[in-house]
Amino acid sequence: MRFVTALLMMMAFFLAGFPSTKEAARSHQKDNLPIAVQGAMDIEISVLLKEMGHYKQETHGNYTYYIGKIKGIPVVISRTGIGMVNAAASTALLIEHYHPRTIINQGAAGGHDPKLHVFDSVIGVEVMNIGRLRSEHLDDGQGIRPKTWKFVETEMRENGEIKEYAAFKSDPALVKAALRAAPKYRHGKVVAGKVGSSDFWNREVDRIQWFHKNAGTSVEEMEAASVAQVAKGFNIPFLSVRTVSNSEVSGDKIEALVTAGRYCAEFAIEIVKAMGTGSLSRLAN
Repeated sequence: MRFVTALLMMMAFFLAGFPSTKEAARSHQKDNLPIAVQGAMDIEISVLLKEMGHYKQETHGNYTYYIGKIKGIPVVISRTGIGMVNAAASTALLIEHYHPRTIINQGAAGGHDPKLHVFDSVIGVEVMNIGRLRSEHLDDGQGIRPKTWKFVETEMRENGEIKEYAAFKSDPALVKAALRAAPKYRHGKVVAGKVGSSDFWNREVDRIQWFHKNAGTSVEEMEAASVAQVAKGFNIPFLSVRTVSNSEVSGDKIEALVTAGRYCAEFAIEIVKAMGTGSLSRLAN
């Protein structure tokens, strides 16, 4: 009897160090959920589709999704459409239908940092809605004073409480994976920075410099902040990656939207490979 009791105690002690069968199954299932990669335009996803080779195409509303694999890794490619509303709507549908384990929002962007040149890429450690602004009262005839406008934080309801976010952070483990993939990028330098989003294409140098100084933005585009907000609402890890297609402040005289979109998609493929099928905890180590 003593032998049986001791044996049972040893088995219980041994099994205590391992997850239950159900826990292991859940962990395996989560690791095999797809990595979602978004691009607003065809030029930002065409390289990804070519890399997949064979894929299934599905459409929900006006938004299209391509389901397949990259190097054996399950992925879903999302063509969001241009702009904050399109990006938010397509992301919500992406999460509802495909349950991605992570979301990578990538594509071309305009430069804000004068040290960044066309084809340099930014890993967005933070993304910010730079279109959320408040102006103070001015009387009729006093004109407009954009440089006096104030940024407004984004409100979200979490567990019944209102929380405010000046910006949304990319998942640290995904940032680390992107930094590991950075040496594979051959078209310019890769830096960690801040991505600004709004439904506005800024070409005024003073305005761009104002954003860079007051918000700390490296680049600007039209989707990432709304994607990050929706991902935050559903607790889906998020990463922003952008390649500079044009800059009014760096001295570059070229505008290469198509090429920058292709280069960023190629970089996104390397990030997907760096992530593989492992868990975020493994990526963080």
